[in-house]
Amino acid sequence: MSVAQQWRDARPKVAGLHFDSGACSRQSFAAIDAAATHARHEAEVGGYVALDAAAPALDAGRAAVAALTGLPSANVIYTSGSGNALDLLLSSWPGERTVACLVGEYGPNLAVMAANGFEVRALAVDGAGRLDVDAAARQLAADPPAIAHLTALASHRGVAQPLAEFAEVCRAAGIPLVVDAAQALGHLDCNVGVTAMYSSSRKWLAGPRGVGVLALADELAQRLQPRVPPPSWGLGIPAVQMLDGVESNAAARIGFSVAIGEHLAAGPEHVRARLAEVGGLSRQVLADTPGWRVVESVDEPTAITTLEPVDGADPTTVRARLIAEHGIVTTACDVVRAPFEMTKPVLRISPHVDTGVDELEQFAEALRAVV
Repeated sequence: MSVAQQWRDARPKVAGLHFDSGACSRQSFAAIDAAATHARHEAEVGGYVALDAAAPALDAGRAAVAALTGLPSANVIYTSGSGNALDLLLSSWPGERTVACLVGEYGPNLAVMAANGFEVRALAVDGAGRLDVDAAARQLAADPPAIAHLTALASHRGVAQPLAEFAEVCRAAGIPLVVDAAQALGHLDCNVGVTAMYSSSRKWLAGPRGVGVLALADELAQRLQPRVPPPSWGLGIPAVQMLDGVESNAAARIGFSVAIGEHLAAGPEHVRARLAEVGGLSRQVLADTPGWRVVESVDEPTAITTLEPVDGADPTTVRARLIAEHGIVTTACDVVRAPFEMTKPVLRISPHVDTGVDELEQFAEALRAVV
């Protein structure tokens, strides 16, 4: 059975077309049932007793994250999302607070960096917004930051960054590399030897909303100094334990554990190949859509396709009409997503592995109709 058919069979039938996995994908029956079962168990025996009983399931989720990131399962921390994960990491950072990142860095990430007192330095990119690895290597050597940060796949453009190559540069320079894998985990190969990686549950891994993960290399996990409780208290509690608080939506975490387990069972390499295929099909079908320019090249190995309006269409209005009139869910990306790179809003589609040419052609027809 194909990856596409497995994905489709494992989920409720979609109402319309769901081209929005880059925002929030569709959960499987198994993930939904696992979360509901835990919530029921909390009602039966009490939340903390149920949490203790769920330890094996949560540990299995940590092991699955470790398999995808290459970072130790003992240092995998559940969070409430990607933004929370980055804030936990940066607020616990010891010493100098400088970070090198892309010009097109995700706006909310920049806000978290600023809130934690980090000075941001821009890394060189090419005309497509892709990191120029050689130029970045020279920058890091000339003026090393405390952290290099790379969003491996942006939310406003489906360009895959050279993660493995940059990880090698950072290792050679002795600079910790922190990776935002919110769009990349479950989409691209992220097991490339980085210092820290964080992601969300709800995107390509198709887990519940309100869950995220932060994974750390051993050396960094030992260095972090969480702000709560104050380090001056000298309690001797490991940083990983302090960051991974007990008070949480355990049911959602268990749903995430099941979802990432399903991803591993399907074969990450098969999922990646199918997502790249879907992205190529999307760009071919949409290449000549009047009033829009496809941003990515056909062979970009991602399923995110960005449509830039060329005749004045408003992506927010278009998105609303696609939902109301055609039952098609997409994303309108405003400039706040990449405030130092974007010049106008764009429309984004992010279909998952179950999408075929017929659905893409249906979308293209609907897009022409609403514009």
